Amino acid sequence: MTPLQYSLLSALAARGTADQTTLAADIALDRTTTTGALKRLEVRKLVERPVSDDDRRARICRLTPAGVALLDKIEAGAREAHKATLGNLTKAEQTAFIAMMQRIVATNSSRDGSADLAE
Repeated sequence: MTPLQYSLLSALAARGTADQTTLAADIALDRTTTTGALKRLEVRKLVERPVSDDDRRARICRLTPAGVALLDKIEAGAREAHKATLGNLTKAEQTAFIAMMQRIVATNSSRDGSADLAE
């Protein structure tokens, strides 16, 4: 399980269902990278990606029972890793750091990062 795959599973758990473009924006990545990761999760039977009834060009993603079970299994470890990463910061520093990261994500979520990947 990569950090990207974990982010996608977490985003899907929070949303229930979402199209690939929305998920890409949620985790601040380009659609191409997100779609590739979702395909790999689909092969592992952790997500389903049926074609949307409303828009045949879109795929609506959702967790499978196996995806929910895996996320439940790894959630505690992910939270511990998060705590360890921020553990040496004061509460004020943690709050400032998270606010800055959220600002970076929000600023970059509206652009297509595919050109950045080629550099």
